[in-house]
Amino acid sequence: MSTKLSVNINKIATLRNSRGGNLPHVSGVAVDCQRFGADGITIHPRPDERHITGQDVYDLSKVVTTEYNIEGYPNQRFMRFMAEIRPTQATLVPDSPDVLTSSAGWDTVQHFDFLKDITNSLKSMGIRVSIFMGTDHHLIEQAAKLGADRIEFYTGPYADAYQTNKEAAIQPYIEASQTASKNELGINAGHDLNLDNLAFFKSKIPGLLEVSIGHALIADALYYGLENTINMYQHQLSLSS
Repeated sequence: MSTKLSVNINKIATLRNSRGGNLPHVSGVAVDCQRFGADGITIHPRPDERHITGQDVYDLSKVVTTEYNIEGYPNQRFMRFMAEIRPTQATLVPDSPDVLTSSAGWDTVQHFDFLKDITNSLKSMGIRVSIFMGTDHHLIEQAAKLGADRIEFYTGPYADAYQTNKEAAIQPYIEASQTASKNELGINAGHDLNLDNLAFFKSKIPGLLEVSIGHALIADALYYGLENTINMYQHQLSLSS
């Protein structure tokens, strides 16, 4: 089974915002990523607009012709984007506004009613719903009960432990993926996946539908070029197909 590569372009917006103006052009880079072989575009429009702005969200909706995945905490602003844009997928992330980057998955027991209401609303709009998750089996089962279509594994712990013991690093995800599949949840993954650890992760999670990669991919593109880098990541995903 092939795994789709969704390129997170937050860092492109970070670079643009550091200088002002419109260089690099966020929508133009999204078009190029798709032309170079990306299967989707991911953004995370945070409330402080440190990278992706509200205007970017709308501008990108006009040029993303693959899959448009919008991540974020489902506050009123986020849900307005969903209602007006109807992206392919909404990835719900439990971030507070001040965090630097996503660092944990949802507690789907504590937030069950909230997430169920949000999920029902998004699905009524025709939007696929993915819940950002760790590897706790009970919480994954609750994600299925609240009506999510997919979960996205938070792979930071895997990436942290990969160099020390990759077999131990992947084991919780293997077991969690089995629980997800038993509960008819599709599986996505994202956070700190890179050219070193991606192929191994994919080889051990046969039901992996999509990876969302931004920071490492954009950093690699500084050396290898954007088109070549996207091809390199697609190659890593194909090694275990």
